[in-house]
Amino acid sequence: MDDASPSKRPTPLWIGTHNGTFHCDEVVACFMLKQLPEYENAEIFRSRDDKELREKCDVIVDVGSVYDHDKKWYDHHQTSFKETFNILRPEVSKDFNIRLSSAGLIYTHYGERVIQSILKRERNVQLSPDNLQLAFVQIYGNFISELDAIDNGVSMYDGGEPRYKINTHLSARVGRLNTSWQDTDVDNEQRFKQAMDVAGREFVDNVLEVACSWITARDHVRTALKEAKTIYPTGEIILLSTFCPWKAHLADLEKEYHVEGVPKLVIFSDGSGWRVAGVPLSPGSFVGRKFLPTPWRGARDEKLSELAGIKDLIFVHHNGFIGGAKTMEAALALAKKSVEWKEE
Repeated sequence: MDDASPSKRPTPLWIGTHNGTFHCDEVVACFMLKQLPEYENAEIFRSRDDKELREKCDVIVDVGSVYDHDKKWYDHHQTSFKETFNILRPEVSKDFNIRLSSAGLIYTHYGERVIQSILKRERNVQLSPDNLQLAFVQIYGNFISELDAIDNGVSMYDGGEPRYKINTHLSARVGRLNTSWQDTDVDNEQRFKQAMDVAGREFVDNVLEVACSWITARDHVRTALKEAKTIYPTGEIILLSTFCPWKAHLADLEKEYHVEGVPKLVIFSDGSGWRVAGVPLSPGSFVGRKFLPTPWRGARDEKLSELAGIKDLIFVHHNGFIGGAKTMEAALALAKKSVEWKEE
């Protein structure tokens, strides 16, 4: 079916999607489109009349049984549709082989621009190309992939590791905003707008968290990893000059810099003192690559300092996965002695 002539397009622009019960994927897809300058003032038209949608709308999501980026038709329900994030964007990620929903389709094609538009409006921030790519992939993984998987009925487990994680439960919360069978006097179009507000605010918050916190933390960990051999010749001790979440970033960056398994201990300040923590075998593991020496575990203050031969120590946890010191120098001495310690 030929696209309607641009000369027949009404003003303002229109975003088309299906009417009736709404789902999280088209709600988020419509919200993302409205973050772009060209669709900022667009109206939402909800219908299942394909002819009317194609004549009226400038972009169509989640309805119409056609995926055609050139025509801006983004449906995923047809049996011929097989696209995933890693198929459409292999240059940014080889992960995420989950069938896309309309949210995933819009994000895959417009996500970088959506992210930059939100950051410009909310924080007046412009990410570097490398950090924008990192944010683009991270937001797909911790937000959009869940929506894609749930909308397509994708099983979370297919063997070992989960194919995706439930981070938001947004699909369920958006679903509850639909009118019930007993709601005879409720405007479903208003409910759709309410769902866009709820989902949109959560999406914006996620973009800000990733771009303004997650990316910054990654930069801190990257710097610390690159400078590790200036702290200890083997690179086994990492010194974070600024505390931030570090476990997942370190696991990723070790692969990037080909030093997997090398870092053993991380030193950081928690605001009240300095800590020496063992690097876990995986970000969620309680088992570390290196524990603090057994004879020091459970000891505190002067007794610990005497046992270790290091001034200004505070504690070593009874499991040995973390210890504390009053100064960075004491923490560094604790880390060095721990790395060199040979358990009997």
